[in-house]
Amino acid sequence: MSHYLLALDQGTSSSRALLFNVNSNVNANENANGSAELLATQSVPLVCLYPQPGWVEQQPNLIWESQRHAIAGVLATAKISARNVRALGISNQRETVIAWHRDSGEPLANAIVWQCRRTTDFCQQLKVAGRENEIRDCTGLVVDPYFSASKMRWLLDHEPAVSAAAKHGKLCFGTVDSWLIWKLTNGRVHATDASNAARTQLFNIHHGEWDDELLKMFGIPRESLPRVCPSSGVLATTDAALFGAEIEIAGVAGDQQAALFGQACFAPGLSKNTYGTGCFMLMNTGTKAVQSQHGLLSTVAWKIGDELTYALEGSVFVAGALIQWLRDNLGLFENANDCEALARQAGDNGGVYIVPAFVGLGAPHWDAQARGIICGLTRGSSKAHVVRAALEAVAYQNHDLLTSMEADTGISLPELRIDGGMVTNNFLCQFQADVLQRPVIRSRVTESSALGVAMLAGLATGVWSSLADIGSRWQAERKFLPQQSAAAMAPLLTGWQDALAKARR
Repeated sequence: MSHYLLALDQGTSSSRALLFNVNSNVNANENANGSAELLATQSVPLVCLYPQPGWVEQQPNLIWESQRHAIAGVLATAKISARNVRALGISNQRETVIAWHRDSGEPLANAIVWQCRRTTDFCQQLKVAGRENEIRDCTGLVVDPYFSASKMRWLLDHEPAVSAAAKHGKLCFGTVDSWLIWKLTNGRVHATDASNAARTQLFNIHHGEWDDELLKMFGIPRESLPRVCPSSGVLATTDAALFGAEIEIAGVAGDQQAALFGQACFAPGLSKNTYGTGCFMLMNTGTKAVQSQHGLLSTVAWKIGDELTYALEGSVFVAGALIQWLRDNLGLFENANDCEALARQAGDNGGVYIVPAFVGLGAPHWDAQARGIICGLTRGSSKAHVVRAALEAVAYQNHDLLTSMEADTGISLPELRIDGGMVTNNFLCQFQADVLQRPVIRSRVTESSALGVAMLAGLATGVWSSLADIGSRWQAERKFLPQQSAAAMAPLLTGWQDALAKARR
């Protein structure tokens, strides 16, 4: 029996729709995609706005329009009617905040994107006031502009339309998933899931609900926030007028938690890393929220039924965005696929290091004042050395995350499952294995976020019977084993630490 599952993957640089055909009668060993065959994809580019240094915005209506066109496009490409889609799942860029009017449904300001650093001063005030430990104990998050609450506060303080809507009880705040649910249901449903709520810095991850003290601290009206739902479960149906039939919205998760689910990391200790605009390493910690002592975040991985599953997370702000910058701003190559050949051409990094702190440094450093540098240049440095240094920088940042993760949990990761757009680069994958000194396993399905929310939606609607059913079908595409010794990598890591110190001065 076949089922079609539609996954929306709304990211920072594009809105995508992916259609999976699921045949529940196929033997797991005969189906390389875990009984989920990717039939078609549609991607619509999405631009960011940079009104000031360190500020990043997007237009909410363009987010919606790009996602709507992607959905229509993938259904047309696959020649599938919306009537034949069993369920829909939403994976989204996290922490990005949108404010809209409850009556008109119109945005009240541009979205403030997760990368935006405009609230650095406000966050510093919270630290000076001694609120950091209180916030971290409740939310598992550090005080940083990365998260949604300070962005909401900024909109209330600086956008008159937002404060006016709040005064009259007509304000809706939401992360991107909430905005898409609102638009998909024609304004009937204002909802989010626990994994996205956990990234706002307003959600008590231990109690599983919005926290009154945090709402008071940030000055956010409770009525402006969405209802928090399980990550797997039918929470709404789409408006029939959009695509010709109603579709059940049955899976919602932030993109990185969705990828953890898509990588079948269902047992405590299993970990994945996604290489996209940034890098995001998550470890399943089961029903226990681990409080990091090394600059990582404790977050909700997903909620199924009444049970919360937690993850430990490290976030690198700039990874694929660094390659994009080398291409678009410096013009070092025309196609991102050229990076691998250039890196190999260099032979080594020639002493060149890049610290891509374009918007500060994320975990484990959390230095909002750091800025990007290229150091170690000589007259003999070439663009190949710079490109290789960029790819190496991605791997070094992930080494810092993994080291912190192991220190927090006492678990030595046996392997790291990887996905995302950058993992098609075999040089990067091999160098990552060498830096980490452990196997790096590339999933057969690299679209892990989309697959994850499709699985969450399928689990809610009976396509799969259990997590064990899904997990037994996960397969690797390629395993990268370390080819260099720890002793050989040590000088490179020392060079990276020296470069980090320069970027943080």
